[in-house]
Amino acid sequence: MKYRISHTSRYDYAGSVPIGYNRAYLTPRNCATQECLRTQLEIKPAPAVFGQRTRDYYGNEVIFFTVQEQHSVLEVTARSEVRLTPLLTPEPGATPPWESVAEAMSRPVDSEARDAAQFTYPSEPAPVSNALRDYALLSFTPGMPVLAAALELTHRIYSEFAYDPTATTVTTPVAEILEKRAGVCQDFAHLQIGCLRALGLPARYISGYIAPRHVGSGEAYIGAQASHAWLSLFTPGAGWVDLDPTNDMVASTEHITIAWGRNYDEVSPIRGVILGGGSQKLAVDVQVSRVSE
Repeated sequence: MKYRISHTSRYDYAGSVPIGYNRAYLTPRNCATQECLRTQLEIKPAPAVFGQRTRDYYGNEVIFFTVQEQHSVLEVTARSEVRLTPLLTPEPGATPPWESVAEAMSRPVDSEARDAAQFTYPSEPAPVSNALRDYALLSFTPGMPVLAAALELTHRIYSEFAYDPTATTVTTPVAEILEKRAGVCQDFAHLQIGCLRALGLPARYISGYIAPRHVGSGEAYIGAQASHAWLSLFTPGAGWVDLDPTNDMVASTEHITIAWGRNYDEVSPIRGVILGGGSQKLAVDVQVSRVSE
């Protein structure tokens, strides 16, 4: 599958901003299932300083820019084209028991396991707690194959939580999401990550996009109108498997990856510091379209 993406973020400030420093994760990754064919960034006002670091700690491409003129509106548009290829997903029932995976992560013996083990630790947006562990254990019964249990948890979040953009903000804690049973893709990703890490399992946060409709059926995906988020679970011998609790599915060739990290804060599309400006309003427009080869 080949896709063309346009992602515009517009910040309207109540007052004038003389200078702003920004960091952006807007370039699709090159990885086993994805090739970024081209990408272009348009910034208004034009930045006085524009620098690009090839990789951050996780291998994501990060763009830094500084606007050094008076402005009350900042508009950033990223246009990219990517090609996705399918990756064989392991048979869920053939994956090892989840307890053995947790045990392996507590004493990693090779570089792949050591890299994955860093994603077992809690972070502020994706904490661990007894409540999350208890919720996860309803799916992770004794001896349950790890991927089969994770898919069951994915389905439960999809079934038991309402997709409601008005229910949360980017700062809403996972404990409140668990209580409200409502949120958006970012919330559901953090929730499932917290559940998995509470069991000692490695899970990472993924930021990206999803195609507007499922190929063949025309069924609309939830979260296609904006940036999307999902998570990835590591299983020894099978590697990372991407799970999308917002749409109750294994992420496929309709999921376009921008970046991954421990949580949203590490790979948010744009983050910055401004001088002045007062209050601000953010409007985001994301367009994803399929392109014929």
